[in-house]
Amino acid sequence: GAGAEPATLDWRKCDAVGKILAACPQQCLSLEDYYKQVCPQILDLLHIQDKVAARQFQRVATTTLLTMAREQPELAERHLLQPLLAPLRRCSEATELALEDLTAGAVLVPETELGSCVEDVLKVYVVGNDSSSLLLGSLQSVLGVVFSLYSFAKQNVSYLRSPCQDVLLWFLEKAEREQSLAVLEGLARLSSHVPTLHPQCQLRVGSEGGAAIVVGETISDEDEALYQKISLEQCHVESLVELLSHCQKSGLAGDFFIHCLKELTQVVAEDEAAPKPAVEPGGSLLELEQYQAREGRKLLVLQLVAALCEGVSDTVFTDIVQVELWGSSPPCLPVFLGASQGVNPRSIGASAALLPPQLKSSDFVVLKRLVPLLEELSRTYPEPLTQELASDLRIAICTHGACSPGTVGAAADSVLGRKAGMGAQSPAGLPGRAPSPTSLQDGQRSPSARRDRSEGQSTCCEPSASSASAAPRADSLAPAGLQELLVSAYDPQPPSRAAALRRLASMVTQQDPEALRVQEKLLQVFLENVQHEDAFVYLSAIQGIALLSSEYPERILPVLLAQYECPAQGTADTMAAVTRMKLGEVLMRVTRALGDTVFQHRERLIGAFLRGARDPDSALRASSLSNLGELCQHLGFQLGSIVQEVTCCVTAIARTDPEAEVRRAAVHVVVLLLRGLSEKVTEVLQDVLRDLYRLLKHVVTAERDAATVLHA
Repeated sequence: GAGAEPATLDWRKCDAVGKILAACPQQCLSLEDYYKQVCPQILDLLHIQDKVAARQFQRVATTTLLTMAREQPELAERHLLQPLLAPLRRCSEATELALEDLTAGAVLVPETELGSCVEDVLKVYVVGNDSSSLLLGSLQSVLGVVFSLYSFAKQNVSYLRSPCQDVLLWFLEKAEREQSLAVLEGLARLSSHVPTLHPQCQLRVGSEGGAAIVVGETISDEDEALYQKISLEQCHVESLVELLSHCQKSGLAGDFFIHCLKELTQVVAEDEAAPKPAVEPGGSLLELEQYQAREGRKLLVLQLVAALCEGVSDTVFTDIVQVELWGSSPPCLPVFLGASQGVNPRSIGASAALLPPQLKSSDFVVLKRLVPLLEELSRTYPEPLTQELASDLRIAICTHGACSPGTVGAAADSVLGRKAGMGAQSPAGLPGRAPSPTSLQDGQRSPSARRDRSEGQSTCCEPSASSASAAPRADSLAPAGLQELLVSAYDPQPPSRAAALRRLASMVTQQDPEALRVQEKLLQVFLENVQHEDAFVYLSAIQGIALLSSEYPERILPVLLAQYECPAQGTADTMAAVTRMKLGEVLMRVTRALGDTVFQHRERLIGAFLRGARDPDSALRASSLSNLGELCQHLGFQLGSIVQEVTCCVTAIARTDPEAEVRRAAVHVVVLLLRGLSEKVTEVLQDVLRDLYRLLKHVVTAERDAATVLHA
């Protein structure tokens, strides 16, 4: 009645009613009978439709359920929790279903029932917020299905994504750390701690924005079945990383990252210790299945570590003790520093950024336990770049960060500081120009020079020496001459080459007269190093070109645009496409640096990206469209009449391009265009707004790629 709202605010009244309902009256014959009659009604209270009354009844139902769970856990589980979770348990792999009696496409859990179940779980567990062992245990039994639903909703447009995410995060926060790690391991399919969705069940998009669970069709084509399996695993790994990105403050993401790295270490150790043939002669079918399971687990661990490096590695450690724990196992640090370079170059930058400026003296006491291991790595590890990084990290720890040598700075700046479009892909580029004899001799003696530098800096290192652009020949910390830097820019060793490039870029920033006199030569050096395959090197070159272009756009931009549209003759198509994508990143950095003055260069930039969007290479088409979208967002109302060309290009590509990633990029151009124009959208796009609407409507109804549909 009229007092509903005040009563809702006075939660004590609702709790009092809940406790009365939880208490069995004296006239009832047995407690079991009372629970049988009352519990279904309590669950019905969660489904009241009247918004004002629903808040009261939800509070009463939640309080009653939690009180019963505390006082009579066995009866509460049988009559409340099991019926509450029944729709989710019905399709769990832990449940034996007579699926062979059901036809493909038969609905196991209708959309309405599944949506209502997820909302009820949210109300009881998350809103009720009682982390008793009974509630945590019952919820754990369905977390695998909830996670599958979360992953499915993440790939589609569904209102279930948010409640599923809240339920998963609540459990991970409330459970003991060991239990949370075991659940994460189960969600990653590395263990069987969490029952997952039944392999014969399939999620299907519902008509009301939810989802239904149906019996999946049996795929007879082995290749198609394998593709579906790999796609699903990839989707689950990405969803798990997304979930962990919300668990970084609590330290759970860091602990799970360490756990995965130790798993990776174990995989590497097993392969080195006992490499086995794929199928042993005369082996049984059971042995073959066990072998395939082991190999599948190894691949899953590698995939998980790669995704974690990409998604959360640069901010994953919230506690310095985690850093020490991560490195205290001797095989773990070299695996992460060295072996995972092949997985993702950003992981090296994560290592280099482990020493943030806000560390306290007590933190360095913990970190010093890593010094012996880092010293051993710098002497014995076979990969030169890892040796260099280990040595520099050791120096930074020993000097409490007062001295941060060149490799650490370059790694942190070029890898973590900038999420360049090509930074995470580490494509195989073209080798740089053949170095001169002088530089070859320089490169031959560089390992000893590095050792001399390390020994000198570890004994006496001044704070002023902390520079991301230390002299590449490193026998001394004095600034090198311009000529020596130009020679070092072709050094065979990537750290020396990257340091020289960053020093040259610094001279441009400081308006060094000697460097400005040879700016054409500097541009040539940077452009040739853009083709280098090492991420440190080509990102340093990209930074140098961007700085030159922002200082002298009229002179440098035409050269860049010519290189972007017409790559060097005689290069392979794939390598040329990779180089052009790197140059596209340069052009976008210049665009950001120029700010509003980019307007005078808009036609040349947009024309270059439009031509790139018609290139035979699909990756370059997608990259060009991505750049075009960002440029349109930046220009906003300054686009003018050229918006007609952009619209025609995007429409044609979104409708006809054979590659899903390119169609996705085309639709994303529209998203960025609308975002950049904001409230001016009807004014600037009045001539093409209807065309864009029709395009998006076509994509929603006809497109097969789920991500493209989500953009639209």
